Amino acid sequence: MDETIAWLRDRPYYEGQIAAERTLDGRDASFADLDLDSRVASVLESEGIDSLYDHQAAAVEAVRDGDHVVLATPTASGKSLAYTIPAFERALDGRRTTLYIAPQVALINDQAETLSDLAQGLGFASGVNVDRYTGRLSKTEKEQVRERQPTVLLTTPDMLHYGILPHAHRLWQWFFQRLDTVVVDEVHEYRGVFGSQISLVLRRLNRVADRFESDPQYVCCSATIGNPIEHAATVTGQPESDVTLVDESTAATGPKHWLLWNPPEYEGGGWGSGRRKSSHPEAKRLFVDLLQRGLQTVVFTSSRQIAERYATESADTLRDRGEYDLASGVAAYQAALKSDRRRELEAGLGDGSIRGVWSTNALELGVDIGGLDAVILDGYPGTRMNAFQQAGRAGRGTDPALVALVAGEDQLDQYVVASPEALFDRDPEQAIANPENDHLLPGHVRAAARENWLKPDDDRHFGETFPKVVADLESAGDLDRRDTRDGVRWTYGGEGSPQHEMNLRTAEDREVKLSVRGTSDAIATLPFGDALRDAHPGAIYHHQGTSYEVTDLDRRHDVATLQRTYADYYTRVLHDKEITVERDREEKPFPTRDDVTVRFADVTMRKQITGFERRDGSSGEVLATESLDLPETSLETTALYYTLPHDLAARLDEMGDFAGGIHAAEHAMISLFPFEYLCDRRDIGGLSTPIHPHTDRSTIFIYDGYPGGVGLSRSGYEAIDDLAATTLDMLQSCDCADGCPACVQSPHCGNANDPLDKGVAIELLESLLG
Repeated sequence: MDETIAWLRDRPYYEGQIAAERTLDGRDASFADLDLDSRVASVLESEGIDSLYDHQAAAVEAVRDGDHVVLATPTASGKSLAYTIPAFERALDGRRTTLYIAPQVALINDQAETLSDLAQGLGFASGVNVDRYTGRLSKTEKEQVRERQPTVLLTTPDMLHYGILPHAHRLWQWFFQRLDTVVVDEVHEYRGVFGSQISLVLRRLNRVADRFESDPQYVCCSATIGNPIEHAATVTGQPESDVTLVDESTAATGPKHWLLWNPPEYEGGGWGSGRRKSSHPEAKRLFVDLLQRGLQTVVFTSSRQIAERYATESADTLRDRGEYDLASGVAAYQAALKSDRRRELEAGLGDGSIRGVWSTNALELGVDIGGLDAVILDGYPGTRMNAFQQAGRAGRGTDPALVALVAGEDQLDQYVVASPEALFDRDPEQAIANPENDHLLPGHVRAAARENWLKPDDDRHFGETFPKVVADLESAGDLDRRDTRDGVRWTYGGEGSPQHEMNLRTAEDREVKLSVRGTSDAIATLPFGDALRDAHPGAIYHHQGTSYEVTDLDRRHDVATLQRTYADYYTRVLHDKEITVERDREEKPFPTRDDVTVRFADVTMRKQITGFERRDGSSGEVLATESLDLPETSLETTALYYTLPHDLAARLDEMGDFAGGIHAAEHAMISLFPFEYLCDRRDIGGLSTPIHPHTDRSTIFIYDGYPGGVGLSRSGYEAIDDLAATTLDMLQSCDCADGCPACVQSPHCGNANDPLDKGVAIELLESLLG
């Protein structure tokens, strides 16, 4: 690997692009003795597993001791044995059942194949059988699964919500009566709105299990995150004190050679200060070079379109170089592929016939593809957790591996390449979910009532606001009260299925379908607020490699009409925004400055989209601005906000553009949220104003971008000083003079990044931090 890195450094077209290099040492494996059921041990030995790593044995023993367990170790550390062994032992002992939940069908298919092979090794007479229950099965296939009564059932959280819990007492009583173990794989994926929804689904699961007098243990598998016990407890609805953490991997690994790669800046004034060439073509060139040097390589990129486009271009480049065999071994991998094609690519990566892949994060999850020689990250994937998850795909046993992070031009990417210690030495990000979200909770209480009558002590599942939610639903006619000899009960009083009235992947109640002119099928759906931003008349919308222009947005029927376009520009909306503070929940002085007050509050954000810009696809220059007549939208959510004393505001005003300074500080702080918490920058919004009517002072707001809040602004409020310090470090590490995409400019700003004053923002943060 040292020779490969030296060769890359010698290429004249890569000159100056390797911004930093770091080698993470490998380690030898450490094994433990663990008594296993002889039949399970025999099956494992037939698969070449004759001993367990220390961390696997520790997790199995914790499950045997009756604890809930969260196993938070890196990719390819063998987490699956931590639940496979208890699941099989319990199935052999009284046919006790295990429910396995994973966020993607591809992961379920991979695990089902592995577990089924092991179960077959036990023999038919063992009574251990494995089945999938997903939305891709036909009605007949689902009936056949139930007839087989599997002891290990693999499903998605969506199918648990729509297809299992609503029928627990009629179709699944045999399963819940014996339910002993619930496996929540990739628990770190359950964050934000999705995680908040799934947290409530699992509370409903706990209710149903309780009705059947079963008390299952949870086994959660996670990437390395900053709060594994807290997050596992939040998602599963179990006390933190009952969760055991296993987070030290003892699997063997080889050294990983990391290269932090920064594409060159554009010369001249075409893009302005701080603009860099795209990471995509740089990643493509590096990918092709590594393939030619014999390294099996995967590129992780941000979207399906990019994966498909650059896989094709990479193959074309290899053909241009005369590498026809290599070109035939290049492919794109993404979640929209049919299952047969995905399995074909996974097998090809495993046996080496596929030499290179451009992939979305679909390949990041625990699908078995063996070890690779190299991984390229086409842009920082947003969090350190994702970066190390993707990098974990590189490495065959103890052989050395290469990881190259090719940076984009935004704040997180440039901060990482300028401050490598922030990537390698900081604590992992925290995963955040909020099952107390008052926008989501009523729907799940209605669903729970449809699954089984409610009673007052269900507040232990749904929290302290449960009585108020029940009272409101009863008043609305959604719940019927029953006075029984056992006490008050509530049954579902509505019509239809409350489960099917919810979308677990969003908190929005209204969606817009996107249809291509001349066809009746929708190519996509967007939440209403997102549709106003991305599918307004005149918007350029990209979908699976094709560009469309929106010709009409029918708000009465919630349909946007698109037509294909070859426009060489993109669009960006402009908007006005205001925030009303509805209720201050908490307040405290800024930890390092007593005269600055920080508050956590319920707020309403109102946004009016006023128009949009057409911007040149190459230079980013504004070509035209058009007005729009769209309705105002509102968002009831939570926010942190802080106010500046008059003397500080006056001093900052004398330094430069005060409004631009607080605006720049707001942008920069929002951009660093994903460095502390597992989220996307679009999960967070902000507003800065020289005077706000609620505070009568200069005020900066940072709010959750979802109804009811998902816990991000709450977490930011609790750690405001750490967030401010990281933001200041990022601003000071950027060597631009006036602000650029790498520090204070935001691609989502509704005011076209005007005004911004980086110098005032730095002085503001320095003043706050002392």
